[in-house]
Amino acid sequence: MSVGAPDREEYGPQARPLPFERGTDGPRVVLVGVDGTRTSERAGSYAAGLARRQGAALVVVFVNSPNGLTALLPGVDAGAVQRTQDELTAEIRKEIQRGARELGLPITFVCRRGDPYVELRDAADEFQADMVVVGASEQAGHRLVGSVATRLVRTGRWPVVVVP
Repeated sequence: MSVGAPDREEYGPQARPLPFERGTDGPRVVLVGVDGTRTSERAGSYAAGLARRQGAALVVVFVNSPNGLTALLPGVDAGAVQRTQDELTAEIRKEIQRGARELGLPITFVCRRGDPYVELRDAADEFQADMVVVGASEQAGHRLVGSVATRLVRTGRWPVVVVP
């Protein structure tokens, strides 16, 4: 593992340096958002397969989105919530390392804190993603207020693939 920025880890072979150009024959950088859910695991697998077939770099973004209400609820141990997030991050990191080895795929792992939509949007711009892949939300409330996927589609900066 080589470390670039504090929130960025590189795994697998070096990505071949190509000049940035939108609208080429296929994506050069595929960004996928993961959060440990079944749909995000499927999105990660889809994005890895697509990146491998296209010869693209894969950027995996995990957003630790702490809920401010958690601290206000009685009986909720904020330390336990953080330990759970840390365990999830370690588990995702191990899967990424395994995938980079098995697929021979350059993968950048980015771990951020904050609002998932904002962090994915900013990472897609930062890495000049040609495509963003996310899993469909399994939360019922998102039908009313909109999911991360819906908000990314509405941004209109890159193609967004929503994996069920």
